[in-house]
Amino acid sequence: MNVIILSNGGWHADELRRALGERGHAGRVVPYESLIASFGGGRAGASTLTADEASVLDADAVLVRFIPAGSLEQIVYRVDALHWIEDRGVPIVNAPRAIERSVDKFYTDARLREAGLPTPETYVCERAVDAMTAIRAMLGGRASDDGERAVVIKPIFGSMGHGIVRVSDPDVAFRVVQALDQLRSVFYVQRAIETGGRDVRVFVVGGRVIGAIERRAEDGDWRTNVSRGGSARPIVLAAEIEALALRAAAAIGAEYAGVDLLPSADGAMFVLEVNGIPGWQGLQRATGIDVAGAVVDHLVERVRSGRSAAVLPA
Repeated sequence: MNVIILSNGGWHADELRRALGERGHAGRVVPYESLIASFGGGRAGASTLTADEASVLDADAVLVRFIPAGSLEQIVYRVDALHWIEDRGVPIVNAPRAIERSVDKFYTDARLREAGLPTPETYVCERAVDAMTAIRAMLGGRASDDGERAVVIKPIFGSMGHGIVRVSDPDVAFRVVQALDQLRSVFYVQRAIETGGRDVRVFVVGGRVIGAIERRAEDGDWRTNVSRGGSARPIVLAAEIEALALRAAAAIGAEYAGVDLLPSADGAMFVLEVNGIPGWQGLQRATGIDVAGAVVDHLVERVRSGRSAAVLPA
């Protein structure tokens, strides 16, 4: 097969290209910025989509990696191009609908809740006064000296723990909210779950769990992201936890996903996030699993079988 890897390069793109090559397939990495759509004049004019002179619409499949930051127009154009690729019958992993659902924390939460999955108490709003009402209700209107009562304020779009603030004092929260209000942000406010500084990342490919790690925050931090210094160790999941992760990936229609779970101190398990363009460097280092190989094997099987990407009805 000839596979286009839409990415601006880096370790993950290199891993996917390696896995394709080891299986006798050709993988070409092309940047989003090089996408050129061309529509010929008249009804008979040819329509093409190229990237660095490679014909994307003639590829056997497309693998989507990290979509780089850009203006609103640039992001919309890139995602619309993914939709067009899929509409033209080229298998694409993950599908653009899954990416749209997963990059937006609000939309992810809505899908998870509709699927009956447990998520932390969350409020999403545009007005600062509404955000503060929710924050005060979660904090009980006062600061928490013992750290048991706290909220997390997050950007709707973002990853790797960037832009996330944890506060336990309403006065501090007010200053954070005022600053975000000046940026015309949407407020995403979530009740903090006490986990002892740990969470679980489950990697799902093709409707099965291929591996999982427990991540622990670096001393002095509460974010467990390996990219921020957190540690990781491989773990074996109970059947009911595997099922939870599989249902979460299915809720956004992701063929491969990193599902983040929060084990609370009282024994409950919450679905925190589903990443539709997940990184796996920390998981691969901790487990030794060839994640790129698993993604490529799934892609090859899907192309050969002619199966649709749909996991759930759109």
